[in-house]
Amino acid sequence: MHIDFAPLYRSSIGFDRLANLIENASANSQGGYPPYNIELMDDNKYRITMAVAGFTKADLEIQSQANTLVVKGAKPGDQGEDSDRRFLYQGIAERGFERRFQLADYVKVIDASLENGLLHIDLEREIPEAMKPRRIEIGDSPLLEGGKS
Repeated sequence: MHIDFAPLYRSSIGFDRLANLIENASANSQGGYPPYNIELMDDNKYRITMAVAGFTKADLEIQSQANTLVVKGAKPGDQGEDSDRRFLYQGIAERGFERRFQLADYVKVIDASLENGLLHIDLEREIPEAMKPRRIEIGDSPLLEGGKS
């Protein structure tokens, strides 16, 4: 499925990066493992919750660099051919993973916790004062005050 973002480019200024992020997200589908939710907690607060059953804190790594959040999970003794364990049926995925999330400008990771097999990553958007909306006063034109045209 291809989505045409051309109308968004024509009617907006400075949102080309946003459209590219959406386009890349739909093109780079990473499958369904591990499953995750993205939740809006407040106007500028978000939470990513990932189901990471069987992983401990030591097995997980979270990195935030530029506008990318990377979550990796690796089991130190991944089941291979050398494993002493023999499964009759294995429905619980215990494989390693790497999941990437593109973050918008000014979004940073503020906390991460692991509870009951769920990894919670809390994010917050902090817009700098210089970027916040400000009121512009309308003044008189200096050319019109002196009677000159």
